Amino acid sequence: MDHMINWKALDNVPLLFYILALKTLVLCLGFAGVKIYQAKKEEAKLKIQRAEQRRIAEQVQELLDNELLDNKKDN
Repeated sequence: MDHMINWKALDNVPLLFYILALKTLVLCLGFAGVKIYQAKKEEAKLKIQRAEQRRIAEQVQELLDNELLDNKKDN
């Protein structure tokens, strides 16, 4: 029984570590890109919502102002 380690098989270990590191980096960048995309999409959605709320608030204020003017004219 031969207990010798096949050192030739270990020659590829550094290359495998580089490949693993590269794969990890690509995955991290991919996930970061997706997170940035989702955040920007959510921010745009929120911006549209806020603009809509502001528009509705302005319309309500305008209606209230007109109502007050009409009440003052009637009195």
